[in-house]
Amino acid sequence: LVRVFSGIQPTGVPQLGNYLGSLKNWVAMQNSGQYGELFYSVVDLHALTVPRDPRVLQQETMEMAAAIIACGVDPKRSVLFRQSAVPAHTQLLWTLGCITPVGWLNRMTQWKTKLQSQNEAANLNAQAAQGLLAGLLTYPVLMAADILLYRATHIPVGEDQVQHLEFARDLALHFNKIYGQKMFPPPQSILTPSKRIMSLKDPLRKMSKSDPNEMSRITLSDSDDEIRKKIKRAPTDAIAGITYDPKERPGVANLVGIYAALRDINDPAEAARAMESMNNAQLKDAVADAVVETLGPIRDEMHRLLGDKVYLEGVLCANEAKARTVAEESWREIAQCAGLASV
Repeated sequence: LVRVFSGIQPTGVPQLGNYLGSLKNWVAMQNSGQYGELFYSVVDLHALTVPRDPRVLQQETMEMAAAIIACGVDPKRSVLFRQSAVPAHTQLLWTLGCITPVGWLNRMTQWKTKLQSQNEAANLNAQAAQGLLAGLLTYPVLMAADILLYRATHIPVGEDQVQHLEFARDLALHFNKIYGQKMFPPPQSILTPSKRIMSLKDPLRKMSKSDPNEMSRITLSDSDDEIRKKIKRAPTDAIAGITYDPKERPGVANLVGIYAALRDINDPAEAARAMESMNNAQLKDAVADAVVETLGPIRDEMHRLLGDKVYLEGVLCANEAKARTVAEESWREIAQCAGLASV
């Protein structure tokens, strides 16, 4: 059975980078008919690695769920659920955590980056490590549990997520070897097209919801006027014509990349050649048209869904029942293998 699992953190209304990097691919996989079962999760447990206001977290979880459906994920064809509604995720987290070498966790890039940002060597004995939360260190185990619980065979990943999938593969093989059973199939990667969307204020940095400058990003809830205003103010350069050169022309390249991704042009350089005679203002108009045409219907549907919380909650609950059925059956086999109660 070909089974896909993918998750996204509940950061509220997604920005354009989330849409092009993840959600557009989720819809494409669903509509391709190539995959037997698709499990898409709003991973709210992962969100707890950073302290969150409970009410804000609940609101942002619903906003993300509404956005996912508005983008085209059909809850009748894909299983869309909140991670915390399926207790087996944390049961498997503990079981896997008990066989995970700490050295594996200490090598993970995000952990090392967090320490190095505080000018400390990347190891658990570093002074800076003493103040970091344990969830930041162990979250790769939960990511592995998310995947392995559903015996997922295929995982869509971008280039920056390959290490996480390799960790899950290693942990699957490690569990199988310890208990002498082929419990988990080593998950394979589906390398999704890398859509690295950069900030509209600083094209050398990724577009992010955490940027305090709202003009740096386009969100799926922005009005048409807001979208056009943000793109109009995006930095370009004084070079004549349009080319795709991220190193020498990062601002223009970012706009061309956005246009290409929205128009389903695989090679941004091809899009640039088609627009080479344009000036910067014409390029921005073309990009704004592409963004408005794509995001307008998504925005309207998302607002409709958020206006009917009873319906949205009902959709999630129905899908979570499906997810629990699969997860609980899987957990019973895992628990029995590990010598735990398998009721």
